[in-house]
Amino acid sequence: MIRRIDATDKAIELIKILKEKHGELMFYQAGGCCEGTQPQCFEKGGYYQRMGDVCIGTIEDTEFWVDKDLFEYWKHAHFTLTVIDAFGVGGFSLETPLKKTFQIEYRIFTEEEEKDLEPVSFID
Repeated sequence: MIRRIDATDKAIELIKILKEKHGELMFYQAGGCCEGTQPQCFEKGGYYQRMGDVCIGTIEDTEFWVDKDLFEYWKHAHFTLTVIDAFGVGGFSLETPLKKTFQIEYRIFTEEEEKDLEPVSFID
């Protein structure tokens, strides 16, 4: 099965640091402006997803949720979570005090990959 999301080593390292400090985590990628332009990292349960939002996979046992409308737009794309040294938009994400910002890089799945994608889960 083809994963819908992966992460760079640098992003995984930061997730481990944040888990040590905050416990279980979750990611949410919204589709709007401000906080929605980059994935936000919260303590698990610290953000309430909406009906229809989609979990596209996990990174380091951390669920990665996507806004239902954004998923519809990007459902044919692979997400790679990365991190840069910068202050992100909104400042609500847990990495902000560390002067880091999670980002997503996208690429379109090949036709072959589309045939073997991992299933997603939805909020009913």
